[in-house]
Amino acid sequence: MKFVPEFKAPPGHDMSDLWFVFNKGKLLTRIENDRHRIPDGADLVAPRLEPVNEQYLGKLNGRCCYGATLRGENGCPDRFRFTDLRALIGLLTEDLIWIAGRANHLLFWHRIHRYCGRCGHRTKDKAEERALVCAKCGLVNYPRLSPAVIVAVTRGDRILLARNKRFRRPFYSVLAGFVEPGEDLEACVKREIREEAGIAVRNVRYFGSQPWPFPDSLMIGFTAEYADGEITVDDVELTHADWFTRNNLPKIPPSLSIARQLIDAFANNQLNGAAL
Repeated sequence: MKFVPEFKAPPGHDMSDLWFVFNKGKLLTRIENDRHRIPDGADLVAPRLEPVNEQYLGKLNGRCCYGATLRGENGCPDRFRFTDLRALIGLLTEDLIWIAGRANHLLFWHRIHRYCGRCGHRTKDKAEERALVCAKCGLVNYPRLSPAVIVAVTRGDRILLARNKRFRRPFYSVLAGFVEPGEDLEACVKREIREEAGIAVRNVRYFGSQPWPFPDSLMIGFTAEYADGEITVDDVELTHADWFTRNNLPKIPPSLSIARQLIDAFANNQLNGAAL
């Protein structure tokens, strides 16, 4: 599959258009033979599902893709289901998950910026670019992006993994946290590890990045080496943290996430990035 992101929608709609319809963070899918499928325009006709708040996303193999909500949102007809997007990882292809994530991100932004943060007047879509503009004072709001670091810390042949209280599933992962105003990424890495695990790190290196649209994060991956201290868990966010070897890893996140990519790189002895 090949997805080409675009901003300006073509005129009109086609029955083959794909609709990524959300309600409170849950994605509408059509169920066929116990499998989930993204509905197209033809699927929405008979049950009289009316998409509103459209956000044009781009084209997937030439088919237009739209994010939307439903007028009324009074539940699902037969053969349709609203499902948490995270729960669909592994049930939809990665391309579809990321397009759905883009839709979720844009719909969330559009909903929370319906009114101007400066004067309270109603906003409207800006014709020239993806933005909302206040019809009264002219304040422009672009889609929000929240940068966060995620870090694989190693100590010889061991990696630091922790169980976060917010995790819906009982797995361990590498540590992560949001970048604060006025903070560079390297400083954020060191601060987050110190705050959450009580240790100091060195040799911070860039690994890679990944959008994480739940609802609007950009995960920036790093590796780092243990420098000093003993693990002291921040019990506000974590329930447990420890060092694990490649041969005794606990349950870890799904393969789609950059967290899993970092852990897999450690397990395969491939944690090497660009030095900062």
